[in-house]
Amino acid sequence: MNAAAPFFGDIAEGPEGGYALWLMADDGVRLRAVHWPKDGARGTVLLMPGRTEYCEKYGRTAAEFAARGLATFAIDWRGQGLADRLAEPALLGHVEAFSDYQRDVRAMVAAAKAEGVAEPFFLLGHSMGGCIGLRALYEGIDVKAAAFSAPMWGIYLAPHMRPVAWGLSNLSSALGQGARFAPGTKTETYVIADPFDDNMLTTDPDMWAYMVAQAEAKPELTLAGPSLGWLAEALRETWALHRMPSPKTRTITFLGTCERIVDVPRITDRMSRWSAGTLSMIEGAEHEVLMEKPVMRGKVLDEMVQFFFE
Repeated sequence: MNAAAPFFGDIAEGPEGGYALWLMADDGVRLRAVHWPKDGARGTVLLMPGRTEYCEKYGRTAAEFAARGLATFAIDWRGQGLADRLAEPALLGHVEAFSDYQRDVRAMVAAAKAEGVAEPFFLLGHSMGGCIGLRALYEGIDVKAAAFSAPMWGIYLAPHMRPVAWGLSNLSSALGQGARFAPGTKTETYVIADPFDDNMLTTDPDMWAYMVAQAEAKPELTLAGPSLGWLAEALRETWALHRMPSPKTRTITFLGTCERIVDVPRITDRMSRWSAGTLSMIEGAEHEVLMEKPVMRGKVLDEMVQFFFE
């Protein structure tokens, strides 16, 4: 059995009965998972968060899933949340290799099975979690269906900045300087550093306030900008995935029409050649479609759960 880990249920606002566990990846990195069980659950959502995120951020989402008959099992990836941080300062978003996240996926699935969570499993990957989740499908993760929310299958960069980002990030890593903030990124978490007006995450002031309150109450959960090493790894991984044929897993992907963080053409291209895939565009939504206004996120969740059980 996995040891109990700290869990901040008061800020998560998830369904009753949630608890956290320490996990250990096969390279010795300590991770954290949160399970929100559901009596009589029809299955469990394996929730793969984005960069900077942590399990408690998805408490309200877990409550929405519970209302639709599903349990939720979420993870803090290495380098964020309460998982082991990989660089100094601790707010720096860093990873040595994107393939290491698959170690985390394997630990997550093993822990879910050890806990006896409700099956079948459904994969839900948001942003960076969408990149990790897509790779996990190629690696053979056993899920009945998958859903992606604004998946990071490419990073939005202005055309003139793309060669600069590739060159600088790879050179820095080669010179042993990968654990430095990427130029132009922030040294504090986004929802604290930026105002609600014209933010790139959500148009819902209530959900924005929810995220700000969490960051203020538990700053140890938060993460700031990415490292040059993370950027180099992310660019390489998303390009490698882009060149691969689509998996056979039944999949639905949700994308806001106002998306400004991930590479939209990469997503539309991928879904156009995913024979068992569906792309659902959410009018007026920003990056966080699961943190959008109630009508928007309700549509996403209803459509997602219906797709899971078709």
